[in-house]
Amino acid sequence: MKDNTILVSVEVEKSEDGYLAKVPGIQGAFAEGDTIEEAIFNCIDVAKMIFEYRKSRNENLGFNEISLTKNSRLAFSMPVGI
Repeated sequence: MKDNTILVSVEVEKSEDGYLAKVPGIQGAFAEGDTIEEAIFNCIDVAKMIFEYRKSRNENLGFNEISLTKNSRLAFSMPVGI
């Protein structure tokens, strides 16, 4: 099975109501959450919708796509509250 994947950076900052996450360079790709994790996952959902919309219109996604196979590995850092 082969999936196309886009690597994006997500910025997170504290807001009055929790946390705000955004993908720099993608207009409208931001979301809030009560926790850092929730803000990130909400933001990724918004970014996916934007990418799907752009793809449906044959527009440039603005990021490099990579292909992942069942043997591919992807590492990322994520804050974990303790």
